[in-house]
Amino acid sequence: MAPAPRIAELRQAGNEQFRNGQYSQAAALYGRALELLEGAGETSAEERSVLYSNRAACYLKDGNCSLCIKDCSDALELVPYEIKPLLRRAAAYEALERYHLAYVDYKTVLQINCSVQAAHDGVNRMTKALLEKDGLQWRQKLPPIPNVPVSVQKRWEQQPLGSQEATPRCRQSASAPATNQDTAERANTLKLEGNEFVKKGDYKKAVEKYTESLKLCKLESATYTNRALCYLNLKQYKEAIQDCTEALKLDPKNVKAFYRRAQAYKDLKDYKSSKADVNSLLKIEPRNSAAQKLLQELNKRLK
Repeated sequence: MAPAPRIAELRQAGNEQFRNGQYSQAAALYGRALELLEGAGETSAEERSVLYSNRAACYLKDGNCSLCIKDCSDALELVPYEIKPLLRRAAAYEALERYHLAYVDYKTVLQINCSVQAAHDGVNRMTKALLEKDGLQWRQKLPPIPNVPVSVQKRWEQQPLGSQEATPRCRQSASAPATNQDTAERANTLKLEGNEFVKKGDYKKAVEKYTESLKLCKLESATYTNRALCYLNLKQYKEAIQDCTEALKLDPKNVKAFYRRAQAYKDLKDYKSSKADVNSLLKIEPRNSAAQKLLQELNKRLK
């Protein structure tokens, strides 16, 4: 059989085995197709890249992360900035706890196509992991993140809809200098850094981080309730009430906002307002023990 049809046949057979969960067999079939391509002197970089990426997916499923990384790197050397091998390599790095490298790959994917949810989720996971591992200086330890050429972004935009990795949700001009997604990710990172300061009991520093985050994104109710908690600990009760009110505008059933505002009202000796918030909370969560305890305390004070 001529090499080209045989290669296509092996690739198709590999796809079938992969769909059936037979990852080792699929990897072997992709490997044979690669051998034929090289042996026949074929120079199709794209075809070889796809086969490497497919075999990498098999290795990832079988937990062989090192081989997955090698195949993804080979695929990307042949065709740089392809989304699938970048995502697969990122997942393998993540499994090996090489979080810095995983973060770089996930961020690279988002430069190519900012609508890939798996990459957004990956960036969030890596940010949390790196904060825990390296502290607030984690960004300084990152390897360089490559700048994806505009031509690559345009190449993705020109692909047929069926071949794209995800339905675009935040597509922008390929030449635009910044994106809403970049801003949202920065806001989320600042919120996570604020959370780290809360764990350390440094509420003033946490307030600074949450405030920076809210300057970038005012639509995150959790950031308001987190800052309200800091204000409570700093005895800045009016600021806590204001933040909880903002959170409730965004999420009218936010239990934390009702509880923390009730606490602030209580500390300001506005027991009626505090009780009103506790009653609102208990309508949402009737068995909330902290709210029930606070209600009992408020009833005693009102008597």
